[in-house]
Amino acid sequence: MTTQLLRPGRVSPMRKVPSNIPRPEYVGKKRPRTGEPDVKSPEVIERMRVAGRIAAQALEEVGRNVRPGITTDELDAVGHEFLLDHGAYPSTLGYRGFPKSLCTSINEVICHGIPDDTVLRDGDIINVDITAYIDGVHGDTDATFLCGDVDEESRLLVERTREAAMRGIRAVKPGRALNVIGRVIESYAKRFGYGVVRDFTGHGIGTTFHSGLVVPHYDDPAATTIIEPGMTFTVEPMLTLGTHEYDMWADGWTVVTRDRRRTAQFEHTLLVTEDGHEILTLP
Repeated sequence: MTTQLLRPGRVSPMRKVPSNIPRPEYVGKKRPRTGEPDVKSPEVIERMRVAGRIAAQALEEVGRNVRPGITTDELDAVGHEFLLDHGAYPSTLGYRGFPKSLCTSINEVICHGIPDDTVLRDGDIINVDITAYIDGVHGDTDATFLCGDVDEESRLLVERTREAAMRGIRAVKPGRALNVIGRVIESYAKRFGYGVVRDFTGHGIGTTFHSGLVVPHYDDPAATTIIEPGMTFTVEPMLTLGTHEYDMWADGWTVVTRDRRRTAQFEHTLLVTEDGHEILTLP
C-alpha cells in the first residue's frame, strides 16, 4: 500500500475557554506537577467517573465527524466545543505548551499529532486522543477511526489494536504485577508480526494528567508494581505494521514510525476494583 507521507500543516490559534470553566494547574506553566497517590479515595473515583464518561462521549462525537475532506483542526473544534458544553476543560490544551484540545494522529503518526489544516483522505486511519478535566480530575481516552474506504491491512491493524487493548485491560486484577498488562498485549501483537511501541506508555491519572506511574505495553520485567484496588491508570497500546522505533517532528510533539508504516492505538482510563477493574471511559 502506498500512501502519501504526512507533512506538518498550518496550526490555527489556540481555542478560547470561558473563564467559568476551571483550568488544570499546569495551564500557562512550563511543566505540570506530578505525583499523587496511586490508590484514589472513593470521592476522587466518583469524580473520575464523570470525567471519564464526558471524555468518552466527546470521543464518540469527534469520531462521528471523521470523513474524507474534513481537516484535523475541524475535528479539534468538535471535541473542544463538546467538552466546553459539558463544563469540562480539554486537558491537552496548554499541557506543556500543547496548542490544541485533542491529538489527531494519522497513518504513520504514533501519537501526539497536532490538529492543523491537514485534510483527511479516503483510506486514512486516524487516532483521536481526548481528555476531559472537570471537578479537579482527568478522564483520558482515545480510539483509531477508519476514514472512508480503508485497505484490509490497515483495517486489521486497527481491529487487532483494539483487541490488544481490551486483552491488556482484562488482565488487570488486584495482586498481579503491572507488567502482566504488557505481557498480554505483546504476546498477542507478536502473532501478527506487529511492533509494540515502548517509549510511550500508559500512565497513572487522577487529579494529575500523568501521575508518574508508568504502564508499559510490552513485557517489561522492571514493571513490578503490584496492582491494588483503588488504583487508576490508562492502558493505551500503540501497535505498528513494522518497527516500534520512531522519529519526532521538529514541533517536539508529533511522533512517527521510523519506517513510516501505519500504526494504531486505543486507550481507556481504568479503576482497579476489589475483584478486577472498571473502565471509566465508556460513554
